[in-house]
Amino acid sequence: MNVLIVEDEKSLALEMNEFLSKEGYIVEHAWKKSSAEEKIFVNNYDFVLLDLGLPDGDGFEVLEGLKKLKNREDAVIVLTARSAVDDRIKGLEAGADDYLPKPFSLNELLARMHAIIRRKHKLEKNEVRVHDFVLDIQNRTVSYQAERVTLTKKEFEILNYLVLNKNRVVSRVSLTEHVWGDILEVNSDSNFVDVHVKNLRKKLSQFTKIDWFETVRSIGYRVNI
Repeated sequence: MNVLIVEDEKSLALEMNEFLSKEGYIVEHAWKKSSAEEKIFVNNYDFVLLDLGLPDGDGFEVLEGLKKLKNREDAVIVLTARSAVDDRIKGLEAGADDYLPKPFSLNELLARMHAIIRRKHKLEKNEVRVHDFVLDIQNRTVSYQAERVTLTKKEFEILNYLVLNKNRVVSRVSLTEHVWGDILEVNSDSNFVDVHVKNLRKKLSQFTKIDWFETVRSIGYRVNI
């Protein structure tokens, strides 16, 4: 999953970057309102971690602009030193998914991100069952009837994203964006996505039939649950 950190306090942004990168997230930075708006216009993100007090404008404007874009599901967590209740209400009413006042624990931030994933995908816990496979979205592991399936980080991310979007066709572009990050840096003529999916299928099929893992010709993939 990919994350955009919109934060002008560079030490905090770098700390979040290091922490979330170790947790397997693809992380980008925007130090200013203008650069955040540019990135959001071009790319889709799983999470936008948004500071309100930016050097060239208000973070509320970034949030309002995001919510005006069509077909966007970016989850927004507002991060701010502002403690006024009115600001919290304004952020939530503008479409933020959560609100975390500074200073905050990085573990709490991660827990809130997991909670948003559960709400968004209507999960009761941090596990998703796919036929006889179980994905642990918190620990980023896959098992088959209690036996661990060895996957690379990218293979897990591909399966995780397809499973969270179960029964929906996920295009190669969308999969690339959410697993590898900025689509502008990706060679659109490359077949690296298909290669990763082929390797993932091979590993899963060693345990059982995976006819639920479907290729949709000329578009992308779908996991049927």
